[in-house]
Amino acid sequence: MKDLIGAWRCLIIEDDEENANYIAKELKDLGYQTQIGRDGQSGLQLASSATWDVIILDRMLPNEVDGLSILTTLRGLGNKTPVLVLSALSALDQRVRGLKAGGDDYLTKPFAISELAARAEALIRRSSSAAESRKLEIADLYLDLASRRAERAGRPIVLQPREFRLLAYFMMNPDRVLTRTMLLEAVWDYRFDPQTNVIDVHVSRLRGKLEAGGERPLIHTERGTGYRMTADLQSNKKK
Repeated sequence: MKDLIGAWRCLIIEDDEENANYIAKELKDLGYQTQIGRDGQSGLQLASSATWDVIILDRMLPNEVDGLSILTTLRGLGNKTPVLVLSALSALDQRVRGLKAGGDDYLTKPFAISELAARAEALIRRSSSAAESRKLEIADLYLDLASRRAERAGRPIVLQPREFRLLAYFMMNPDRVLTRTMLLEAVWDYRFDPQTNVIDVHVSRLRGKLEAGGERPLIHTERGTGYRMTADLQSNKKK
């Protein structure tokens, strides 16, 4: 399933830390890029300010912004991201309320992670916008997240799994400075700095593959901070 899923972006809005971390870990093992919103307010902000392939939303959230409020707000803003609602409320009328509020599917707790993953994938595949978001382009660099095909000026690039994740993360965040902490969390699933040069080594290898045909650099070092991918010629000259 990992090769089929590629690097879909999933937002998990769940206040139960153990449950949220469990879902995130399992989906990361399947190749997803995941982020967690720990409450309704932060979850709504993340859901409305970034592009996601699917949102997994706990209906029962603390404080004033609950799952149904998030759904109503997102749909009112014209956001069509597929949403899988999680809830301990299993009664028929509760499921109907969740779907009427804008949910695309409804899964009751407790659940099997295999079923959650299958439902999330089904929602993504039904979304036409998801198909487009899985093809990334920067300058003459092309990456297809579904087929895991990479090309630079028509030249095929063979990537190892970690290199693929690293390149995908760079291309999903163009012109943005990515710190080493961000790269460690997104690509290596670390929540701490192992105090090694693992990032620098992988970035160097990736650069070598991207520039093997004599193409201009796209990944640039931000001294003391991290790295940035840009197609801006002016930025290239400065670096």
